[in-house]
Amino acid sequence: MSPTQAARQSVSQLSERPQAQVLIVGGGINGVATFRYLALQGIDVALVERGDYCQGASGASSHMIHGGIRYLENGEFRLVRESVQERNTLLAIAPHYVKPLRTTIPIFSTFSGILSAPARFLTHRNGKPQERGALLIKAGLMMYDAFAGSGRLTERHRFHGRRQALHDLPALRDDVKYAATYFDASVHNPERLTLDVLHDGLRANPDSRASNYVSLVNEHDGVARLRDELTGEEFDFTAQVIVNATGAWVDETNGALGQKSRFMGGTKGSHIVLDSPELLAACGGREIFFEHSDGRIVLIYPMGDRVLVGTTDIDADINEPARCTAEEVDYFFELINHVFPEVAVSRQEIVYRFSGIRPLPRHDDTQPGFVSRDYRIEKRAGAQGSTMLSLVGGKWTTFRALAEHLGGEVLTALGRSGGPDTSSLAIGGGVDYPRNDVEREQWISARASQASRERLAVLLERYGTRADEVLDASGADDALLLSSSELSVDELTHMANHEQIGRLVDVFIRRTSLAFRGLVTTELIDECADVLAPVLGWDAARVESERADTRRVLSEEHGVAFTQASA
Repeated sequence: MSPTQAARQSVSQLSERPQAQVLIVGGGINGVATFRYLALQGIDVALVERGDYCQGASGASSHMIHGGIRYLENGEFRLVRESVQERNTLLAIAPHYVKPLRTTIPIFSTFSGILSAPARFLTHRNGKPQERGALLIKAGLMMYDAFAGSGRLTERHRFHGRRQALHDLPALRDDVKYAATYFDASVHNPERLTLDVLHDGLRANPDSRASNYVSLVNEHDGVARLRDELTGEEFDFTAQVIVNATGAWVDETNGALGQKSRFMGGTKGSHIVLDSPELLAACGGREIFFEHSDGRIVLIYPMGDRVLVGTTDIDADINEPARCTAEEVDYFFELINHVFPEVAVSRQEIVYRFSGIRPLPRHDDTQPGFVSRDYRIEKRAGAQGSTMLSLVGGKWTTFRALAEHLGGEVLTALGRSGGPDTSSLAIGGGVDYPRNDVEREQWISARASQASRERLAVLLERYGTRADEVLDASGADDALLLSSSELSVDELTHMANHEQIGRLVDVFIRRTSLAFRGLVTTELIDECADVLAPVLGWDAARVESERADTRRVLSEEHGVAFTQASA
């Protein structure tokens, strides 16, 4: 098999056997999780994604696994209960990527919001923006803790007065009255978690198939027309059940399938990543989560030696590229100043920007902050006796439970009974993952002959215990790249052979977190392209095209300012 054929083997597996029981359209976390669930049940399931896996809203998230305390005010008690319990589950089954996150809410009043909250609950309209006071937040956190149940893996919330708040976080506004601290969870690499879920599905069932960079063109008489976006080749594909999990683009996908719908009404959420030692220190190792004076929810939290700041919630046109604008950056700096007035941040400290369209249901006159974050499944009859299921909504935290629900609907359509509970089934590199410093030291020491301690730490963080697969594929003379201490030639080759790299930019945004942390240089782009070219069958023209496209995507879409300095 030639390098070019190997690179697109995932597509050939679809085109050479162009039928399945189930075709899932959409490779975000919810589509991929449903793929895994069905593959575990032995279903012949195929998945296609028009871009890269986790490229859309799934990759533009706030990197949080959380219950959504603010959804209580919307009356979404079922969703909050499910989310808190799924947070507990993911901490247990995906510990390599999902970590406990200490979160503090700075509070500047005692009674604010007491009168307006019931009105918002009943009408789902904001009215005049008003920050929540201590009593309202205390009530919410008590309910939040209750929903966590006996299976909680995090501490209960705590309330502190002004003196303790300023002791713990001295950079806070000095008029702070209280600080409420509780635990949620973060997912530091959502793209790699999505890949882990995908690989679980592919390994569980040899009949399962999935390919990125394959789009659904249209459908005629029960036959879907698919196109390889990298080669332009098209082919037909048939399935008994088609699952539309394309997020904010569900209506467009239904249109291509001849099933017009008006289910969706997504909003844009943007974030910035800062290399700001002063802001990092001000956070005190915890997320700062609060409501700005305009009623929007704000988060500021450290991720390694960087600080993530978000998010906006703006009605958006899905036909326009989602970009973090200068106005949004101004807003982020304003909100930082709202809680840390003496902390100076500048645009020069921004190393990465990202934005995505949330897959929210159509909401007409409802303001974005009050649109339900819950999900529902729309069922329609397709041509030739097929069934079409559309996923409307869905959030990162509940992807496992959602997959069981959506997968159950698929099984029903196929005349099958429901499958087993997956809440105790570890995901990918979470199997036998070290649970504490002692176990982590044991894991590293046991592999000391294969790589340096520093290298092993990088691989464990990136892959979890699937790092062993990378180590097994690496030769004794495996060399780090000249332009990065976090990538080697053999690791890149392993990615190309096993992780469906379609474009060079995939390496920096979704196979590693190098772009997120501002560690991509022009030298690194060039060096990675040279390593991947012979493995993926890229000629000189393709290599230059990939280099140029990567620089364009990172600079225009993510605000990366390139330097010639090595990473």
